Parts: sequence; structure tokens; C-alpha cells
Amino acid sequence: MDYVLIGFGILFMLLGIAGGILPVLPGPPLSYLGLLFLHFTDKYHFSSKFLIIWAIVTVVVYALDYVVPIWGTKKFGGSKRGVWGSVIGLIIGLFFFPPFGIIIGPFAGAVFAELSGGKDRTAAIKAGFGSFVGFLLGTMMKLIASGMMTWYFFVELI
Repeated sequence: MDYVLIGFGILFMLLGIAGGILPVLPGPPLSYLGLLFLHFTDKYHFSSKFLIIWAIVTVVVYALDYVVPIWGTKKFGGSKRGVWGSVIGLIIGLFFFPPFGIIIGPFAGAVFAELSGGKDRTAAIKAGFGSFVGFLLGTMMKLIASGMMTWYFFVELI
């Protein structure tokens, strides 16, 4: 049974890292589940304090991932329309223009959405840049959290 749990743990760690980039996967929660799979084996265990700290980090990062792009867009003068444009641009860019679409998509989507909402070009570009910065910060937070959990997973496994 331990091999099955370790296998699922590795799978969830990989999905967690992928979820740091792909908006359709909740990266840190998947990585945390990977830690739990390893914890429930007979041979490998994490302390309760360690698991509680990473549970809190997971919840905070997951919540901030929704707040930071909105903050970035609003900080640079964007609207809700710009935030949604950024998300849609990310998805389109991810599937049609990988890997550069992940970078260009959110910016282009926010700019297009702001322009379609009646903003002038300068304001739309500024909002697009804010959305892009917020997206990058959120992605970086998710990747760091999932990456650190993956590191702890493999350190414990070795």
C-alpha cells in the first residue's frame, strides 16, 4: 500500500507544479495532498506542526492567487473586465501559443477587454500591464509554494 500512496504523492506533486502555471489546476492544494499521501505511509511521516504550517501556507497562497491579479489590475487602473480579459487571454494563449502564450495572453486579453469596454489605448495598456504583473506574482507564489512542498516531499522520500 505504501507504494500506491507514494505513487499518488509523486503524481500530486507533479500536478501541483503544473498547477502553479496552469490556471485550471489548483497547484498548492494538489501539492499539499501529495505531502499527505506520503505522510500516510508506514515509513515516512511529517510532524503535525509541519503539516499545519503548510496547510496554512496553502490556504493563504490559494486565496492570494485570486486577489493579487485583481489588485494588480486595479492598481494600474483596470476594471473587472480587464481581469476577466486577462484570464481568458491566459487560457487562449496557453492552448494556442504555448509556451509564450502564458506570458502574452494575460496582457493581450486585459488590453483587449479594456479597449472593448471603451477605455483609451494608454489606459488599456496600463491596465493590461497591471493584470500581467498580478498574474506573474500569483504564479510565482504558487510555484514557490508547490516547489517547496515538492522539495520537502522528495527530501523525506530520500
